[in-house]
Amino acid sequence: MAREQRNGSGGTELGRFLRAHRARVTPAQAGLKDGPGLRRTPGLRREELATLAGVSIDYYTRLERGKESHPSPSVIDSLARVLLLDEHAHEHLRDLAVGAARPAASEPPTAPTSSVGPGIKLLLESLRPHPAVVVGRTMDLLAWNPGGLRLFVGMEQWPVEKRNVARWVFLNPGARTVFDHWDEQIRACVGRLRALAGTDPDAPDLVGLVDELLAESPEFVQLWDRYDVRAHTHGSKTFHLPDVGTLTLAYQSMQLEGFPGHRLVAHYADPGTPDHDKMVLLDLVATGANGKPAEEKRN
Repeated sequence: MAREQRNGSGGTELGRFLRAHRARVTPAQAGLKDGPGLRRTPGLRREELATLAGVSIDYYTRLERGKESHPSPSVIDSLARVLLLDEHAHEHLRDLAVGAARPAASEPPTAPTSSVGPGIKLLLESLRPHPAVVVGRTMDLLAWNPGGLRLFVGMEQWPVEKRNVARWVFLNPGARTVFDHWDEQIRACVGRLRALAGTDPDAPDLVGLVDELLAESPEFVQLWDRYDVRAHTHGSKTFHLPDVGTLTLAYQSMQLEGFPGHRLVAHYADPGTPDHDKMVLLDLVATGANGKPAEEKRN
């Protein structure tokens, strides 16, 4: 699929981000009184956003069209304020501004390593019976303990090289029945991929996955065009699993120092609760099914 289809219509990532978020802010939300007549723009007009942000209309238009690539921090902050960006989106807008000002690389980017540190398998094993996995920056499953893999129902039957959380969430029909709120899971997945696309749009590992999902998932296409960048780092999820039934687990995502883009995601439940008992049972069932302790992806 052409790069333009992956990234939206023309321009730069910075411009596309601004257009997408401008279209989502209503005049009322921005404190404007909408005048009579039909608005052709679903959200704010360019001139409205420019005025509210304190920049000239010409300057803002050049930002959207990719003709201006050095917005100052104060301009970025003003745009974020008018666009009602949360902390994650605001930070992403700053990253896009830095990326827009950076000269194009002379060499195409290389995919990061999928290897994990020698202690990761031991760490995952020590976390049992708490389900835990290590994922890469595009959500490839790089390492896991038995319960961690078992949370992704059916993924244990996939070839190791195809095990990817985003691919599973969007393209495995059974994923819809695993979560109470499947829509939240897919938004979180797209948020992570979109954030990476803003700073490293030509990364081979990202390009291949996004092209696949754009071609095969209408839900992904719709969310990709929204330019949301929020990703969930902690919280709780309710799972409906064939092995143990329904259980709710809290989770925490942690960056692994020394391995750029790698995250450890661990799930847990309070001891003595029914959810904890089911978590322990899940680990036992998963161990029996796999016949192995913690594993990792092999190159």
